[in-house]
Amino acid sequence: MGKLFGTDGIRGVANEKLDSILAYKLGQACAFKLTDSAHHARILIGRDTRISGDMLESALVAGICSAGATAEVLGVVPTPAVAYLTRLYGADAGIVISASHNTVEYNGLKVFNGQGYKLADEIEAEIEEMILSGNVPELPSGINLGRKVEHTSATEDYAAYLCSNAEATLEGLHIVLDGANGAAYSIAPQVFSALGAKVDCIGNTPDGTNINDGCGSTHPEKLQQAVKELGADIGLAFDGDADRLIAVDEQGRIVDGDRVMAVCALDMKAHGKLSKDTVVGTVMSNLGLQLYLESHGIQLIKTAVGDRYVLEELLASGYNFGGEQSGHVIILDKNTTGDAMLTALQLLGVVVRSGKTLGTLAYDVEILPQVLVNAKVSEQKKYAYAEDAEIQQAIAEVEQAMAGKGRVLIRPSGTEPLVRVMIEGENIDYIRAQAEKVAALIEKKL
Repeated sequence: MGKLFGTDGIRGVANEKLDSILAYKLGQACAFKLTDSAHHARILIGRDTRISGDMLESALVAGICSAGATAEVLGVVPTPAVAYLTRLYGADAGIVISASHNTVEYNGLKVFNGQGYKLADEIEAEIEEMILSGNVPELPSGINLGRKVEHTSATEDYAAYLCSNAEATLEGLHIVLDGANGAAYSIAPQVFSALGAKVDCIGNTPDGTNINDGCGSTHPEKLQQAVKELGADIGLAFDGDADRLIAVDEQGRIVDGDRVMAVCALDMKAHGKLSKDTVVGTVMSNLGLQLYLESHGIQLIKTAVGDRYVLEELLASGYNFGGEQSGHVIILDKNTTGDAMLTALQLLGVVVRSGKTLGTLAYDVEILPQVLVNAKVSEQKKYAYAEDAEIQQAIAEVEQAMAGKGRVLIRPSGTEPLVRVMIEGENIDYIRAQAEKVAALIEKKL
């Protein structure tokens, strides 16, 4: 990726790496790339509840209008809502102001094209070059300047879309929602209540500073407790921009993205809706998920870590379902990006139609324990493990000892002088000892 754009747009501490000047330049560059003498671009802007969102939204609007385009402000809406509404409203692009699951000091800028997909690498590179070089076309003036438009029905339009995709009524279900004090804090209770569920909420009182603070998909402990105390059937935790889902079953147990995908994939296959009987995951997808899917005639294809790469594989190979252990799940027939509420509705549909509890369905999947140990190495030697015979021999010996019931995954960090050693297997004590042993060897050699 480039100097500004990572795998998920531009992200950094607000007013430091990501300031209003950068946001202004991004809005301006996007507008220039989409605007010509015959067409004035329309760009949607949605945001989460972070205090820095006001500042960055104003800067984006100014940049877009300075280039003669129209900035259409949606207010606080989930990331997948921007992807959907960009298509629904026939806009040229959509920009999301959010740092997803990160804490409040961070924020981010993510751009969707007119079809609701993340920008292609080459387009991002062109926008980045315009921002960094400062080489922008002549600015318009007078009546050629852009305008700001505020949408008042964005939340209602997205809620209607979600309800139209529900595959079953939720009458009789008791659900606890954790909105992470983020973008779904208001819309999620509306949607699940409208579909008939009894809804209790936590993480639904944003104040600009408490997004993802001890709540949401990265901190589901309070949700687990609430589900048990209230005797609810299921808990649903979203992250700050509501593109990832972690569920909790009736016993208060975590149902992560791997288990969610397993439950949904089997149901989709049974109803002839799983394209090519294939699920796309990542290299971090649990081996237990792979073995479970294979036992039901479904193959699991693995990509690099990141929902961006999952989406690329879905589009390139004609698949329609995939995601990550972290809860990013893409149902490509319904939206072009991870959508926590759509995923939840898909999952709840299976629960209702099957007549089984979420725990019965999700814990039919035998997830193997995973251990992750970081090895501190020289930045220059991060990738040398692949060429070191002693390290490769140690990895091979561990995998051979597990005899197909485990695996070793080595991943150099993209941002730190670390090599991450992940081992999966049936015996937690054994894999922890082996992960520490391999990590120590990597540190010694590199």
